[in-house]
Amino acid sequence: MIPPLPDHMLRQLGRTEGDADTLRVLVRDQDTRRLLLLRALLDAAEAAPADVLPPHALDRLRQDWALLEKAERADRTAVRTVLLHPLVGPWAQRCLRGLSGPGPASGIAPGPELRADLHHLSALAAAAAIRAGIPFMIRLTAHEGFLPLPTLGALCMASQPSGAVDAAFSDSELTLRHTAIEPPLVVHTQPDGATGSADPRWLPVHVLPAVQRGIGPVPLDDTDPYRTDGRGHQRHGLSTATAIDDHARKSWTESWAGVAPLLRIGGEHRLTEVAVLLRCLVPLGPPPGSGPAGDSAAHCSGTRREAFGAVLSSRPATPAYFASTLVHELQHTKLAALCALVPLHHEDAAPRHFAPWRPDPRPFDGLLQGAYSHIALADYWQRFALGARRVTHRDLAWAEHARCREQVGAVLPVLAGSAALTREGRILVNEMIALYHRLDDCPPPAGHLARAEAYVATAKVIWQQRNGP
Repeated sequence: MIPPLPDHMLRQLGRTEGDADTLRVLVRDQDTRRLLLLRALLDAAEAAPADVLPPHALDRLRQDWALLEKAERADRTAVRTVLLHPLVGPWAQRCLRGLSGPGPASGIAPGPELRADLHHLSALAAAAAIRAGIPFMIRLTAHEGFLPLPTLGALCMASQPSGAVDAAFSDSELTLRHTAIEPPLVVHTQPDGATGSADPRWLPVHVLPAVQRGIGPVPLDDTDPYRTDGRGHQRHGLSTATAIDDHARKSWTESWAGVAPLLRIGGEHRLTEVAVLLRCLVPLGPPPGSGPAGDSAAHCSGTRREAFGAVLSSRPATPAYFASTLVHELQHTKLAALCALVPLHHEDAAPRHFAPWRPDPRPFDGLLQGAYSHIALADYWQRFALGARRVTHRDLAWAEHARCREQVGAVLPVLAGSAALTREGRILVNEMIALYHRLDDCPPPAGHLARAEAYVATAKVIWQQRNGP
């Protein structure tokens, strides 16, 4: 039996590296899972009882699906750009849960959330058809005055009620009609997905330039309604998704312009990770405690397993922190995709392990995820320090390197000592250990090392006081 991932690729990933071929194995698997998820959604809709999905709603869903199929026959790549957009994953999972859950027969009626979620398929189909250049007429549904077309932009009718919006597309021109829109709103589209309108109520998706030739730009998506789970502030310092104005877009773009050369400092593989894995950035608001303007160095970022290719982040204070944020979060993306492809361990999910980067006990899988991302950061900041010309930059990088390396050193014995690692998990952890020891070839200055050791020791004392030994 041929393993899903050859050992040489697994060893690359264990070193937190991975060439384009290796990363594309993970991408292909994730793309296949997305398409299967969408097929499962259609099957669940067909099988749903009428009290969950009434006949008229099922007819609308079938019409939307037919438009998707027509668009794919015309331009498969364009349609896949929409269907494989990271934020389609959370939407599809929400719909599947709603369709598969208990219905009115059990005394629990499906709420308006499921209806709104299913309406979103019309917007996905319209966006796919626009990208494929297929003329169409379709009825879309705005909710609370907001109508997104994923990967393209959104119509924002502030203070207007929800309701039907008639959309017609032909010859690169989208026309949107609603009782609150007089005259109809016209959006001009480009084959690459760029959109524009003279009406300020149309909000195009802002894009950041490609980091390498031959790949597309990176959407800075602040219009998709599924970019976070909608439950307000997240745990552990994550803020909510936010819309950004022209000033913020300019700041993001300026910071992004310096990212590519700084990623390359960490090795060509860091640039390859962004080129192959990053499909969109979701701007978050300033983290709690950073002040109303969000101008402090406080920062938060994260990923979502169901949104492969998306990085959620508040605006980094500098291009260097922007680059390190991508290094950090794309390790989570890589490892989550790898875990979906091959099992790495059979440990339970009980939260009991100390992790210096979190105040709460972590399950084994969370410990592995954190160690993996932090050892990549330790490697990145060491390379940054060795290449820095300015003393202040060098000191900052050594401080970050020393802290991350000491944090990883505190948890590697737990990972290495697990008897529940699979063969693939053992290879991965062994490569992480080898990388950890290779970092000793260029140790940080003694002062930085001492402060990092004290930091981790203090974190463990505080953790034990809160959670027990």
